[in-house]
Amino acid sequence: MKPHLWLFQLPKVLRIHQWVKNALLFVPALTAHRLADLLVWQKSGLAFLSFSLIASTVYIINDLIDIKSDRLHPRKKNRPFASNSVPPVVGVGLIPVLLLMGVGLALGVGTEFLFVLGIYFFITFLYSLYVKRLLLWDVIFLASLYTIRIFAGSAASGIPVSKWLLVFSLFIFLSLALAKRVSELKVHQKKEGQVIPGRGYQSIDEESLSNLGAASGYLSVLVFTFYITSPEVTDFYKEPEVLWFICPLILYWISRIWIISNRGQLHDDPIVFAIKDKVSYLVLLLTVTVIAMAT
Repeated sequence: MKPHLWLFQLPKVLRIHQWVKNALLFVPALTAHRLADLLVWQKSGLAFLSFSLIASTVYIINDLIDIKSDRLHPRKKNRPFASNSVPPVVGVGLIPVLLLMGVGLALGVGTEFLFVLGIYFFITFLYSLYVKRLLLWDVIFLASLYTIRIFAGSAASGIPVSKWLLVFSLFIFLSLALAKRVSELKVHQKKEGQVIPGRGYQSIDEESLSNLGAASGYLSVLVFTFYITSPEVTDFYKEPEVLWFICPLILYWISRIWIISNRGQLHDDPIVFAIKDKVSYLVLLLTVTVIAMAT
């Protein structure tokens, strides 16, 4: 293929639309009410770009490893490498370039951030190479990768991660990872007992995964209620009791995600889906309003 043709596929190769997940690096600053701090913005912004480049490196490695299984998938078969719209050699060449750029930017943020970034790369590489084929371990790793983004933001900004944020994020991200798997099972519509290509799940697992995922999502709301009633909440909110109104909003959003997942309509990463979803924006707006009233 001529270079001028596959160059247009580079945004898909890098999965730039997935970079939105790296906005989680700003969560420590958001929860600590430090978004007005210019230095925090500078450090977090640089960390965001570095993290995104490393994430794209991992996406390329994952797509190169998964070429065969992606070609059997009804939607993933259209990915650049699986569809042959971009030669695999291009991906191989991009890996060291992106790594060097990402690490170079990370050095400008700090050694602590670089360490967390290294952990992220190691875990994602392990996930792509082996773990994603393991029953349940894959979603545990995925949930951990979301949470690592928050730790990366903490390392970049110097803002500690609270225990409440840590536990809340683990539960809600585990729920979202399971929702993605259930949606994939729905799309494949395999016969009972068959394994989904490149994954460790069978169609018979669908109900169990749905139960586990919904329970995990609702547990995140329970953790949030514990935070509202904790002494720490008064450090950031003058009217913490107002935060109770956020609970039904989270319950609604999680329940809606699971209904969409069980319909087999959750085609994107749940966070990427939320960015495209008008209802999610409404829930976010209401949540921000409640937080403003409580502050």
